[in-house]
Amino acid sequence: QVRLVESGGGSVQAGGSLRLSCVVSGSIFSMNAMAWYRQTPGNRRELVATITHGGSTVNLDSVKGRFTISRDNAKNTMYLQMNSLKPDDTAVYYCALYGDRLYYGQGTQVTVSS
Repeated sequence: QVRLVESGGGSVQAGGSLRLSCVVSGSIFSMNAMAWYRQTPGNRRELVATITHGGSTVNLDSVKGRFTISRDNAKNTMYLQMNSLKPDDTAVYYCALYGDRLYYGQGTQVTVSS
């Protein structure tokens, strides 16, 4: 059974930083592409960043230069380093695994105040 568990969310002021982590179990982590999504109330889940099993990354334009997605295959863990946070980054952040289907974690709240 594939399980994804996020951590690291919280409340920060604009300009601050947070690092999200996602630990994966029940899957051959190193062989799967991964991603971070975010969602605000009443809106669709938005793709923030992706990383292939080989480490190639793609970021949403609005987070380029501020967010960095990475992975440690030895620890079955993916990260999202978020710097220069803005109030518009406030959302529930979900990690995702592209396996036989798309799996999501339970989400972690990020709140950025102005």
